[in-house]
Amino acid sequence: MFRITEGVKHLLILNVLFFIATSLYGDIMIEWFALWFPKAEPFGWWQFVSHMFMHGGPDHIFFNMLALWMFGTSLEMVWGKEKFLFFFFSAGIGAALVQTGVNYYQFNQGISALVDAGVSENEIIDLMSQGRYMPGWYDIIPGSLVEGMISNYMTHLVGASGATSGILAAFAFMYPERELFPIPIKVKFAIPILFLGDLYYGLSGGGGNIAYFAHIGGALFGLFMVWYWKKNQFNKNRWN
Repeated sequence: MFRITEGVKHLLILNVLFFIATSLYGDIMIEWFALWFPKAEPFGWWQFVSHMFMHGGPDHIFFNMLALWMFGTSLEMVWGKEKFLFFFFSAGIGAALVQTGVNYYQFNQGISALVDAGVSENEIIDLMSQGRYMPGWYDIIPGSLVEGMISNYMTHLVGASGATSGILAAFAFMYPERELFPIPIKVKFAIPILFLGDLYYGLSGGGGNIAYFAHIGGALFGLFMVWYWKKNQFNKNRWN
């Protein structure tokens, strides 16, 4: 009943170790391993992977690891360790790319409006890199554009939610008739409702400091991979 596979176990251990390290050395860990906005000074390409092992608090890591264990174990038993880990990291990176793309779009709306009004882009970036901004920007463009630009520049992405969203989508694709526990709702209903909620809150600007589009991106990448593997007989085999 409580079986745990090798790949899932290793991911759980790494996440716990990163969480402990973050608790001890918070600022350094966040600066190096959270995923920062590409124009921000702390950004590094490795963060598209490392952010998956960073979490914002006990509840954040608990629910992500619970989902990883509950749904990931079944997938790894079918796919094998190597294929499962490839899936996990691909979904997580895909989720991060989608969220970063959305952040960049929202950021660029403010930048473009200020540049059109005669403000230097280099000046804007230089100020924000110092954690500053010009109050006069609010007199030039709508406040929502200024706030969106600043928040997207300053934000960082942490958590395995994108990767676990891919796992949830794959599980629903492969086992649609299974029921969740303790509430007996079929997976084919529960998981799509979950992602529709993410889409609604993402489009409506829902708060809570949640990367809704990372969830959606992870689900889409995960769904595409499992659909492609099912369509191509060769890729249905275990990799190990």
